[in-house]
Amino acid sequence: MSGRLDGRLVALGVTGSIAAYKSVELLRLLQAEGADVVVALSPSATRFVAPLTLEALSRHAVESDVLALLPDGRIGHIVVADSADAIVVALATAHWLGAMANGLAADSVTATALASSAPVVVAPAMDGEMWSHPATRANVARLRDEFGYAIVEPESGPLASGQTGVGRLAELPRIVDAVVAAVEGRPIRAADPAERPPRVDPPREPDLVGRHVLISAGGTAEPIDPVRFIGNRSTGRMGVALAEAALDRGAQVTLVAGLVSVPLPSRASVVRVETTAEMRDAVLDLLAGADVLIMAAAVADFRPRRAATTKLSRDGGLTIELEPTEDILAGASAAVSAAGARSPRPILVGFAAETGSLERAAEKLRRKGVDLLVANDVAEAGSGFGTDTNRVTILFADGRQDAQPLQSKRAVADVILDRVATALDDRETAAQTEPMRQEVRR
Repeated sequence: MSGRLDGRLVALGVTGSIAAYKSVELLRLLQAEGADVVVALSPSATRFVAPLTLEALSRHAVESDVLALLPDGRIGHIVVADSADAIVVALATAHWLGAMANGLAADSVTATALASSAPVVVAPAMDGEMWSHPATRANVARLRDEFGYAIVEPESGPLASGQTGVGRLAELPRIVDAVVAAVEGRPIRAADPAERPPRVDPPREPDLVGRHVLISAGGTAEPIDPVRFIGNRSTGRMGVALAEAALDRGAQVTLVAGLVSVPLPSRASVVRVETTAEMRDAVLDLLAGADVLIMAAAVADFRPRRAATTKLSRDGGLTIELEPTEDILAGASAAVSAAGARSPRPILVGFAAETGSLERAAEKLRRKGVDLLVANDVAEAGSGFGTDTNRVTILFADGRQDAQPLQSKRAVADVILDRVATALDDRETAAQTEPMRQEVRR
């Protein structure tokens, strides 16, 4: 059955009041009419309703920071302003009415409305004396008469102050009807989804609660002299995305970070290292207490055989003799095998950054003795160092391969963790049933 808002993008602005909890139901009613809904919250509104709740229901990132950028670099609230068919501010506090009436764009809700030519529907809610104050009435009159905003006036009823009076948020169906009336006869502003705010995946279930996930991220620096080193172009984005995704799924995360150029998650336990040797020592030291090791770091394959103790002169050129660095993942696999009595053993996940072909990835998986190997072609546009996206193929120890499309590194992280969670469950099930199997053999 078609809805009255089919194909429309509606921006739902919520400001800070106890009635903000009703925004969840209003979002649902707008969606029931066929609307695609994106939410903007003022800073105080985030104290009454969780952005994650609205993001999960709307499938769009919540605009709560006026300075925030979308993953593709566009300004979030401007994209909403340019593509929304209607903006509905429900609820609107007295403070918001005053700010909007005077063009003070200090939050995402005001900035979105100020930057948009879409019709705006405003549903105020506040204490009765605040609603009747001349300042509030003047602000409402200006929004209605000068700006052309549709005002859904509050109703009489019990208020948060304990009093009864006019100031209660209008019934939600009235607000929906006002939105429908506002867009009636108008063409859809942005029918192309690419012009709208991007959709996001719903939050994952907390399937890693109680798990300790050990992740390495970034590059390593092998010193030539006290001021120069051999490194690579790794930014650490993939490892950080994995850490954030694991944290969001309930895991305890330890992040062994080399050279990174992105912020590290504050909720993770972070161990900073520089060289491959330091990363190896940290990983092997922490491995005994981990359920999963994900080696997402771009470890340097070679280092100078001898590092100078003083800065080298550029005169006369320079010849550097290199030697291989430690294979951290192979070492971790050997350590796990040596501690064979531990059951269940940790899941080992490696990364293989290749150029031009992934043919060597299967052999790397076997040689390193890992459960999963995530391979990507770093020469492919959008799939290498320094990008926000990645295209990977996940190889399994049993020979299966799972080729993924180009997608954000956070989406790749969740795909990897989906496979890890399944592997953990399978391994624990096998560990629990093995004693029964041995008893049957006797």
